[in-house]
Amino acid sequence: MSLRVYAYEKCDTCRKELKFLTSKKIAHEVIPIRAQPPSVAELKAMLGYVGGDLRKLFNTAGQDYRALDMKTRLPKLKVDEALALLAASGNLVKRPFALTAKAGVVGFREEEWVRFLAGVSTKSPA
Repeated sequence: MSLRVYAYEKCDTCRKELKFLTSKKIAHEVIPIRAQPPSVAELKAMLGYVGGDLRKLFNTAGQDYRALDMKTRLPKLKVDEALALLAASGNLVKRPFALTAKAGVVGFREEEWVRFLAGVSTKSPA
């Protein structure tokens, strides 16, 4: 699997992350997160990469998170229920959301991305 990046075009953080990848000449596939959220399998993989903390997969600053009262609901949800919610609504997923076959990262903190990409062989051809 190449580097897959789920992003939202109007998200400043996503634009910053995509600009970072382009500046580093990192090959990647951009997937519109609102139209095509990550699958349950991808979400499960990412859950492992973030140490099993479901909250890290949620866009806690988003309107949908607040409208669904996820702050109260999330601690009571089973993992499968939470992943199904995320897979059904890209607005709930923390973005950018990036995966390879062996690693993943959510959000954009440049130092985390540098570490993440160190293990990813995705340089674009010159």
